[in-house]
Amino acid sequence: MKSILFVCLGNICRSPLAEGIARNYIKEKNLDIEVSSAGTASWHEGKEPCERSIKVALEFGVDISKQRAKQVKKSDFTKYDLIIALDNSNLKDLQKLSNNAKNLQKLGFYGYNNECVPDPYYFKEFDGFYEVFKMIDTCVKNLINQNT
Repeated sequence: MKSILFVCLGNICRSPLAEGIARNYIKEKNLDIEVSSAGTASWHEGKEPCERSIKVALEFGVDISKQRAKQVKKSDFTKYDLIIALDNSNLKDLQKLSNNAKNLQKLGFYGYNNECVPDPYYFKEFDGFYEVFKMIDTCVKNLINQNT
């Protein structure tokens, strides 16, 4: 595995966290893997991750503040070895866009009994971001360990 694309809905909460966690872990393990993130929707293109995602990531030593949202493209299905959806809805959208590409998986497959990573954007309490961060952290590290 040489490349991973993490995909959520808007590319401002979950997938930037996954990208940031993966980058740190890849650097720590001295691996050669390209990572990026994208959203299935285009609403936030060019915008930085949401403030709460930036804050929780920094608390765990992960800086995602320089990332900018982008929308997934058809060419991504051949560019990346793995396309990782953060929930079932994103997975279905990616399957439609790619005509069921073989390199699609759900992040929850790598931990948490294949559960979806909930979208914290709509959480009223900040604590939900901690839970989402921990869930993504576990799954991303398992994904990398199982594929290297």
